[in-house]
Amino acid sequence: MTVQRVKALCDGRWTDLDTRQWSPVHNPSTAEVIAEVPMADAAAVGPVVAAAATAFETWSQRPIVERARVMFTYRQKIEEHFDELAELVTREHGKTFAEARASVQRGQEMVEFACGVPSLAMGRSLPDIAGEVDCETAREPLGVCVGITPFNFPAMVPLWMYPLAITCGNTFILKPSEKVPMTAVRLGELLMESGLPDGVFNILHGGQSVVEALIRHSAVRAVSFVGSTPVARSVHALAVENGKRVQAAGGAKNHIVIMPDADIEQAAAAVGAAAFGCAGERCMAASVAV
Repeated sequence: MTVQRVKALCDGRWTDLDTRQWSPVHNPSTAEVIAEVPMADAAAVGPVVAAAATAFETWSQRPIVERARVMFTYRQKIEEHFDELAELVTREHGKTFAEARASVQRGQEMVEFACGVPSLAMGRSLPDIAGEVDCETAREPLGVCVGITPFNFPAMVPLWMYPLAITCGNTFILKPSEKVPMTAVRLGELLMESGLPDGVFNILHGGQSVVEALIRHSAVRAVSFVGSTPVARSVHALAVENGKRVQAAGGAKNHIVIMPDADIEQAAAAVGAAAFGCAGERCMAASVAV
């Protein structure tokens, strides 16, 4: 069997990254290597950020309703390829097909939410807040945004990030987990088929050096991360040090409190589902019952 080599997306072109280091992508159900993902170094970051920064100059000036129309098309593309995406999630991550479909559905709902951004992005006008003083607020795009996503939800977590960022007029660089890059690539292909201009959405593969180079780059304005708590702390600290807007979501020790008047059978079923659903690989997985 030929092992697929995962490509990166830069300025509208799918390319092979120039690297000697490749990381295997496994099918957890069979332990079979199904793909290899390139582990780029920091030098690969510059061209991708430059492409996103150039695209921002024109994309941010497009009327917001036109940006939203891309998401309407994208939503339809996801619907048409729904089971294909769910199968891909199952193949590279190992979720049951039902769980994979549910995760794709949650991601699709965020695309639908992004379609409504024109009404959410309105500013405010406050006349006469003081003598001969009026106040007006406006929402404006930031620039190049970066998303660093985890292995446990290959479709859902990326879809939490870039549809909203892009519709609001930003450009985006996705650095997916090297364990599950294939779903991100397929989502990127569908997004480009939806009419998105080159450079607005980009995908770069790699590890810590790529993440740190992205965060440090002067043209990157905002960073969103989901992953382990130690890495979340590191990403947050580095982003703050470099003056970026940042959200860094780590793990949690989630507690379920069972009250004295609880229906014990229902509570037991809920605890079991919360602890073991998605193999416990979700942010709200219950790890302690009290």
